[in-house]
Order: sequence, then structure tokens, then C-alpha cells
Amino acid sequence: MENAPNHGYTALELLRLRSSGPSVSNVSGDAALPPKTMRLRYAGRCRICALEISAGTMAVYERETKTVVCLECPPNPPLAAPAIVSTTNALPLEVSTAAGPEPQPEPAEVFTGVAGASAKREYDRRKDRRQARIRDDHPYLGKLILAVSDDPQSTRAWAIGARGEEVLGQRLDKLTGRNIHVLHDRRIPRTRANIDHIAVCPTGVFVIDAKKYQGRPSLRAEGGLFRPRTEKLIVGSRDCTKLVDGAHKQVDLVRSALEDADLEGVPVRGLLCFVDADWPLFGGDFTIDGVHVTWPRRALENLMKPGPVDDQTARHIHRTLASCFPPA
Repeated sequence: MENAPNHGYTALELLRLRSSGPSVSNVSGDAALPPKTMRLRYAGRCRICALEISAGTMAVYERETKTVVCLECPPNPPLAAPAIVSTTNALPLEVSTAAGPEPQPEPAEVFTGVAGASAKREYDRRKDRRQARIRDDHPYLGKLILAVSDDPQSTRAWAIGARGEEVLGQRLDKLTGRNIHVLHDRRIPRTRANIDHIAVCPTGVFVIDAKKYQGRPSLRAEGGLFRPRTEKLIVGSRDCTKLVDGAHKQVDLVRSALEDADLEGVPVRGLLCFVDADWPLFGGDFTIDGVHVTWPRRALENLMKPGPVDDQTARHIHRTLASCFPPA
């Protein structure tokens, strides 16, 4: 049988090359790519805890294996560099075995969100749709009609609501660094609804719904002696009791998310904050069915009260809720 070509090598050189294994230059450089902390464009499942990670959530993307890990799971230690096998008769390299522990990477910064962002987008969408409809229906007079007419109240309400969230969000942001951590405009998974603000403070978690209504908020009690006593939230002359029901639903969602993360002992409270309402000079805030109704300055005072939650635990709660409720 004809011998394979040796490409100019002697038999001894061929034997040395075969025994030395693959060349160092053939080792792929992909294994050296470090994990990357980024906002996911697509939903995925954590490789460690198998929890679903929604699109838009900050997570660790492992570029080598194309897998994702949520920020709550400890990252795997980096792989050790491959040992280089010498192909010469030189003395083997000395490998130190006294290396210290691998430094842990700093946790990625939580994106707190933009207050009023989703409400502002909805206002712009409705406004643009109305303008396009009027221009299509009235090709010659469309610009004139838009100039002399206003957006309907249902559209302007989104802009007013967005402004209320922005005002309260700016005041909440000023508390950052005082053991208070906030989240703005968080989306409720599998729905189109959102939570205006979430504040983690020493006394627990506050789920805050910002409202920019005209009139004075008040508590009206009905019934009593011969029929069941009921409480209503009245703003000016409007019955706004449904806002209390909405606050309870948001509180239940946040409490369930904490329970799923083994944080069931953390107090969660609902808070309705009316921005620019007609509050009296003294007093005025009240509680209805466990939900505190107040104005921005008094709300911030409640957040700054001392409590049993230390800052390290508050940061963990903050990061957990940011993962459960992505930006809207």
C-alpha cells in the first residue's frame, strides 16, 4: 500500500506532531467571550432557575452557549484557561495552584423606568390617529379643522395622566440614596395594564397609583344602623371608588410576585396619590379599605419612615420586582 504523503517531514517529526495533539492556534477564541449583561430583545428561560424572562428585562446573555441567566441567579465562575502543551523537549511550565477566589462581577444596574412613558405614548397614538382620520376624510379642510378643534377629552386624559405620573416620579427620584428604591411605569405581564410607581423603603413596599384629578378627595360613609356600612372615595362630585379596587389588584400582584421569590414576609401597601388636587390646608389624607389616599409630600413622608427592611434587603426586593414587572 502506498504511504501517505509526509509533506517534507521526517518520520521522527511526524511522530512528535501526532503525539503533541492539536495546535494551540486551532483553539477557538469563542470560549473567551465573557457573558454580557443586556436588555433582552426576546423572551427566554433562565438556564439556572428555569424561570421565564420577559423581553425587555435586564439579564445575562452567555454568548458562548447562547443562553440567558436572570440577574437573581449567581453567575457561573469563568472557565479556566486551557493548559498549553509544549511540543518541544523544554521543561514543563510551572502552574500556580495558589490562585485566590475569582472576583464576583458587580450586579447590573436596575433600569428604574420612565414615569408616564406608556401614558404619553398612548396619548400620541390617539392624537396621531385622529389627525390622520380628519385629513383623510377632509383632504382640503383637514388642516383648518385640526387648527380650530381640540382633542376629545378621552385623548387629553392620557396626557393629563402622564403629566401626573411625571410630577410624582420626579419627586420620588429625589429620594434615591436614602434607602429608598423606586420603579416607574411597570408593565403587568400578559396584560396591557401598568403600575405607575413601586417604592421599596424601610417599612416595605408601596404600590403607588398617581392621579391628576380636579376637586377635593374625600371619604364618604353610607349606611350603618339598618343597612351595611359602605365607604366611597369621592373626588369633587365624582365617585372614584373603583380606583381603590384597582389599587387592591396591583397590591395583590406585587405581593404574589414577592411570595414566588420567597419574600412573602415583606409588607405591601397600596397608595393613591392625587397630584394638584384641592387638598385642605391641614389634614385631609385618609385610608379607605386599607388604601392610603394622600398627596405627594405626605406620600414621601410615609416612605421615609424607619422600618425593619435594611438597605441590602431593599435592593434585593427592588431587583426582584424589576424583573417581575418590566418597563411598560
